[in-house]
Amino acid sequence: MHYLNNAFVQFFEYLHRGVVSVFPNQNVSYGLAIILMTVIIRVIILPLGIKQIKSSLIMNKIQPEVKKIQDKYKKDPQKAQQEMMKLYKEKGASPFSGCLPLLIQWPILVALYYVFNNLTGINGISFLWITNLGKSDIPLSILSGITTFLSGWLIMPSGDNPQASQSKKMNIGMGFMMVFISWRLKSALVLYWVVSNLIQIAQNFVVKMIEEKNV
Repeated sequence: MHYLNNAFVQFFEYLHRGVVSVFPNQNVSYGLAIILMTVIIRVIILPLGIKQIKSSLIMNKIQPEVKKIQDKYKKDPQKAQQEMMKLYKEKGASPFSGCLPLLIQWPILVALYYVFNNLTGINGISFLWITNLGKSDIPLSILSGITTFLSGWLIMPSGDNPQASQSKKMNIGMGFMMVFISWRLKSALVLYWVVSNLIQIAQNFVVKMIEEKNV
């Protein structure tokens, strides 16, 4: 993990030097370097992200069939599990696909936490309405929660059923949790998260539109 942290530090400093050569103002260059780094990371994990969205949409679509299997094999959970796995394989869906991007993003977030905690240059730097990238920012924290909620809301299952209800509650809970967490982090890291969410929202919207047209 130490090597990954150092690699991110060097990568960010390289990006920042490049941005400074175009925008010498530190209050602009640091914020733009964070945004540029976010875009690069999102592009790298784009194929995985698209696969996850498609799988989530398929999972939502086949819920009526899943419910039928559960009702049919109510007294035989093992058989129900086998039939559901067969259905997932047939439809090209995975119940665990939603966890994969989070598992990949987690070490990235930890590495960036290390980067911005050890990068003294961001202290006192302002960007947009953020007065100090080295400290927490309340409006940015709230925006973190809102964008987290919206990124999940776009691909939530619809309808009046237990799964849809549970997904809505989890999504709302995740949004509030991110406000709470972001409130205690440096704005530089939260800015990364918000920009990443905005890209995720656009990605979810585009893939969802394409998938619906192909139906």
